[in-house]
Amino acid sequence: MKNVLLAFCLLIGLNVFSQNGIIKGKITDKLSEKPLQGVSVVLVNVENNAAITDVNGNFTLQNVPIGRQIIDINFAGYENSSVPNIDVTTGKDVFLSIALTETFTTLQEVVITSDNGKIKAINKMAAVSTRQFSVEEVNRYAGGRSDVARLVANFAGVSAANDSRNDIVVRGNSPSGMLWRIEGIPVPSPNHFSTLGTTGSPVSALNPNMLANSDFLTSAFPAEYGNAISGVFDLSFRKGNKDDYEFTAGVGAYPGVEFMAEGPMGKNQGSFLVAGRYGIAGYLGGSGTGAAIPNYNDVSFNLDFGKSKLGNCTLFGIAGFSNIEFLGKDASDDDLFSAKDANQKLNSDFYAIGLTHKISTGNNSFLKTTIGTSNSLNSYEEDRLFDIGTPTENKIRYTESDNTENRITISSLFNSKINKNVTFRGGVLFEFFDINFNLLDRFKQTDANGDGFEDLNTIYKTKGDYTILQPYAQVQIRLSEKFTFNGGLHGQSFSVNNQFVIEQRTSVTYKVNNNNSVNLGYGLHHQNVPAPILFQNEIIGGNLVQTNKNLKLVQSQHYVLGYDVKLADKWRGKAEIYYQSIRNAGVEDFASSYSTLTEGSDFGYSTDKTSLVSNGKGNNIGLELTIEKFFSKGYHALLTTSFFESKYKGSDGIERNSPFNNKYVINALGGKEFTIGKSKRTVLSLDGKITTSGGRFYSPIDLMASQNAGYQINDEANAYSQQYDAYFRLDLRTGIKFNSKKRKQSHIFYCEIQNVTNNKNIFVSRYNRLTNQVNRIDQIGLFPDFGYKFQF
Repeated sequence: MKNVLLAFCLLIGLNVFSQNGIIKGKITDKLSEKPLQGVSVVLVNVENNAAITDVNGNFTLQNVPIGRQIIDINFAGYENSSVPNIDVTTGKDVFLSIALTETFTTLQEVVITSDNGKIKAINKMAAVSTRQFSVEEVNRYAGGRSDVARLVANFAGVSAANDSRNDIVVRGNSPSGMLWRIEGIPVPSPNHFSTLGTTGSPVSALNPNMLANSDFLTSAFPAEYGNAISGVFDLSFRKGNKDDYEFTAGVGAYPGVEFMAEGPMGKNQGSFLVAGRYGIAGYLGGSGTGAAIPNYNDVSFNLDFGKSKLGNCTLFGIAGFSNIEFLGKDASDDDLFSAKDANQKLNSDFYAIGLTHKISTGNNSFLKTTIGTSNSLNSYEEDRLFDIGTPTENKIRYTESDNTENRITISSLFNSKINKNVTFRGGVLFEFFDINFNLLDRFKQTDANGDGFEDLNTIYKTKGDYTILQPYAQVQIRLSEKFTFNGGLHGQSFSVNNQFVIEQRTSVTYKVNNNNSVNLGYGLHHQNVPAPILFQNEIIGGNLVQTNKNLKLVQSQHYVLGYDVKLADKWRGKAEIYYQSIRNAGVEDFASSYSTLTEGSDFGYSTDKTSLVSNGKGNNIGLELTIEKFFSKGYHALLTTSFFESKYKGSDGIERNSPFNNKYVINALGGKEFTIGKSKRTVLSLDGKITTSGGRFYSPIDLMASQNAGYQINDEANAYSQQYDAYFRLDLRTGIKFNSKKRKQSHIFYCEIQNVTNNKNIFVSRYNRLTNQVNRIDQIGLFPDFGYKFQF
């Protein structure tokens, strides 16, 4: 009878436990990243629910009520911290990575409390133009399509007024100026259907459910970032649940069908996390590709082998595969990507794999080394159809490209917290590139053999290798409780033109009081000209010569002044003004409007720009304002505004608008959550987003010249002198979350209407070679998005 009663009590206990959630986490020192033992973690508004971190800095809060929760963290000698907006469900444990800052003074009576939210960057050396973001935001914001690139388009300084691509335009710069990093190493564009050298595409291959909180930087980066002049996407994969096996299955219009598994691995408190997705957007008509069906899928993983005497090792990776075929017979006049007189086939694959080793080298120091390899492959074939529907109809190969880039990366970083006020970080990044670029094209070629068609000539044919070496060193000095200095040097050696540069990075933060702070930053940055331009061929004396290889690294100087203010509890305001001066851009050696700063505004790069010289200039200036209400009391809000000018000069010396000069971008987002039902276990959410921006500038089309040539010819003398209509889009989203009463399960449904007003936002004006007229092509109109996720 006693055994029966004991079993009954255990059953009740397990049943009660299963009705609630679990919060786990790891607490470290922000500067040394050393685990902190003995930290007190208290669940706010819930009696007798607290935990103390163990020797590895880990804690667990059991039996946490579902819904949004807050925890308070206290540790002697460190600033007290609070983590709000923790979304607890029954289907999945919550894991938090929390970094505490040591108090400047040892006086115990001085108590400083701060929100451990997204105001500060994860990178401790980043003080200006940085925004931390979370997976929770990716899945909550309306219009995001489960795409982190579209998420950051909501932040001040970012423009992405294009429903068909997720290119990231930062402060008027070309998207080719972006740097993508995963787990500390540069990677190829993590997107499906990307082409050589580009950084965006219609669909992201990054699974947001794989990501930990990450940083997005828009200028004056710390010294460890290099070979980028516009922005940095510094992404981290989260670790799997090291205590329990968890699974997620779901389906959505854009991410597609997905499955994720995680759990403990090995004997050293290791874990695994694996996820895969298969795209279905094309079958639902949301890809903008007409009758063509895009095929894409991706897989990601993160294997943590746990901590041992030899340190901690982690193996991570991501791979994406995509292909699509456009047939002229299926094309319509308003198709975004295809034409009636062309059959096109595109294949795009990539992968990145890395092994990270991290070991403590003292009480407050560590050495982190990552070895990685990556590959990006894209091929394109186009057959042009002539005399369609007539007895003389024929088909010829018009374009053929096959581009492969292999990369081996070695990164080593040493971090040492010398004392509570001084931290040093230094390291080196080495990249070895093995490339094989090939392009045959008839576009703008002559008819030397007299067959009535342009000749299929070699535009570039490159097989070789090159290296980029980037050493750096930086220091953070807390001069007082109010004043913090960050300074560093970054070096960059580029083997193609044998150029070596040294760059200065500096930022200071002055904390006026607990609610106000001023930030000032400067950064000198360089980046090589995009590879499709750099390795382009020119026929000289019957030989193919790469006449752009001696182009200098493009130079960019960033100046930033920022002001942060705590407007109220959970309300934050931020203003930044910036100026960016760009030099050494590639321009033609005769008077023209062309500059490499205008590249990246299309799906590919120019194929007829040779013998370029490094005399181009540009500048970007702007003001950004942000008002943000972090999620609390059941709602959130975000208003961002950017006002800017983006200009450039070609070799003709005339200052023009860049194709990325929208002049203004305004985003307004908000959402509310309601708990419904008797047990308050079901959560209903409503979210909305309004985006408007100025239209991009474009070059007028010379219709007569285009009709004579048979392809589009722009009026280059008036390059980027005309502006498209303003962009406007309204997105609405509703979701519901069911938390199981008896099992560790949750069901999440959402439905979203994108472009609710069906606004006709222009995609492009282009010359139609079949009608000999200029046609306007609009972007995707109203489109319903949906999704379901099952966590267990």
